Amino acid sequence: MKCIKNKQTGNVIRVEDRQAYQMVGNTWMYVPKLEWKAVTRSVNEKQEVETEKKEKTVSEKALRHKKLKEKQRG
Repeated sequence: MKCIKNKQTGNVIRVEDRQAYQMVGNTWMYVPKLEWKAVTRSVNEKQEVETEKKEKTVSEKALRHKKLKEKQRG
C-alpha cells in the first residue's frame, strides 16, 4: 500500500502498489503515511464531535420532557 496525493486538489488516498505506480506522475505524487493519517483522523474527530453534540441534545430534551411530566403529575 502506498499513499499518494493529488497535486491539484490536495486529496490524499491510499492505494495498492501497482495502482500507485501507474498513477504517480504529473498529477499524483508519493507522500508519507503520516499525511494520510492526519487527513483520516481529522475527519474522524469531526464526526465524533458531531456525535457528542447530538447525544447531549438528546439528553437535554429528555430531561426537559421528564421535568414537564413531573409538573403535570404533581
